[in-house]
Amino acid sequence: MTKRLTRRDFLKGSAALAAGALTFNKYDLMKVFASPSVQLSGQLRILQWSHFVPRYDTWFDQFATAWGEEVGVEVIVDHISLGDLPATAAAQINAGEGADLIEFLSPPSAFEQSVLNLKDVYEEAVNRFGEAVPLTVRSTYNPFTDFYYGFCHGWVPDPGNYRVSLWEAVDKPEGPSTWQDLIDYGGRIFAEQGVQLGIGMSNELDSNMAGRALLWSFGASVQDENGQVVINSPETLAAVEFMYELYNAAMTPEVFGWVAASNNQLLLAGQASYILNSISAYRTAQKDVPDVAADVSFTPALTGPDGLGFASAHVIPIYFIPKHAKNVDAAKEFILHLTANYNDAVLQSEMYNFPAFNSTAPDLFAEGGWLDEDPYESRPPDKLASLREAVNWSTNVGHPGNANPAIGEVFETFIIPNMFAQVAQGNKSPEEAVSEAEEQIIEIFDRWREAGLIE
Repeated sequence: MTKRLTRRDFLKGSAALAAGALTFNKYDLMKVFASPSVQLSGQLRILQWSHFVPRYDTWFDQFATAWGEEVGVEVIVDHISLGDLPATAAAQINAGEGADLIEFLSPPSAFEQSVLNLKDVYEEAVNRFGEAVPLTVRSTYNPFTDFYYGFCHGWVPDPGNYRVSLWEAVDKPEGPSTWQDLIDYGGRIFAEQGVQLGIGMSNELDSNMAGRALLWSFGASVQDENGQVVINSPETLAAVEFMYELYNAAMTPEVFGWVAASNNQLLLAGQASYILNSISAYRTAQKDVPDVAADVSFTPALTGPDGLGFASAHVIPIYFIPKHAKNVDAAKEFILHLTANYNDAVLQSEMYNFPAFNSTAPDLFAEGGWLDEDPYESRPPDKLASLREAVNWSTNVGHPGNANPAIGEVFETFIIPNMFAQVAQGNKSPEEAVSEAEEQIIEIFDRWREAGLIE
């Protein structure tokens, strides 16, 4: 049996949730509920990150508990920092014990041999909610093995965040639209106003995403659509040479030692003219430095020399179930329950999370909905409206193919940002850095090919 609220009930509830109180009653937490297909019992342990938007975790923990009480399962949620997730998950998998359900923020494809195939969960989700956003499927599915190593319940756009006043001063009030604009105008801002660009080249998530966006927009990629390594190309060389110019025109050495929060912090301190990030820094600015928030606006993916413009999903929350899980049925049912209630997940993430299944968050995309009238008081209210088209310029880390196990390992070992950094720091020529990256990537692909997990 499935129970749903009327739209009037929902809008009353969502307005109240956005307005304030972070203690929710069961009515708020169980807007959509489908009885599990099997009898559930026992304990469900969930391991996931501490969300960049704190209210999401507060809501999520109460949401999970309420579902558990309804179905007879004790739900225990452990939140840890984003940086600690990969090592913690690997340790649990190697030990053969730990959480039943683990959430990653990038494709956990390297764990394919240690997790359950969630094809049945994905097919049930499609049956209930319609087709998924394609980039979310490409981030969880290995077509060579026909294996769903995870289930993506949402994704996070990665727009450009820029300071309007700084770009107005160089006669570009609409902000950058091309990568070349970052040199031509961002360079002027740095020279004339002393404010740098915030694009990292270090061993952290945002640097990984930014480097790939630059590659793709120059027509380069790690692999082709068939999973063959193509990193060593004229397009990659052009992208690496461009990053060298960009660094020297508008950045400082601190970008080589950044952590995931560094570009956010730079923007909040008023020391970044542009960063490539989610809206999390903007949301923090609304609370802590409203003058900065009022001056922030957003751009789509920047285009390269041939007009291509792609950005990776900033993060892509993906659940997977390790083979050691003791409560598989509860884990699968909870995934579907969260997906069904994604309208609230979007709202409580302050529109950081976007749905993997658009039908599950109708109030995000509706005319006059949250992107047009931000319930968290953006000024103007439609400041986030450009994100309505984000799916058209967003892609997965394996673009133009899927995020297979080899791509997952390349991502987790930070080969791409290190390639850019070596040249920007003057340690290697573009040709040397690209050739070294190619050698590392081919070794990874060959190893996974021998394991029978890629073509």
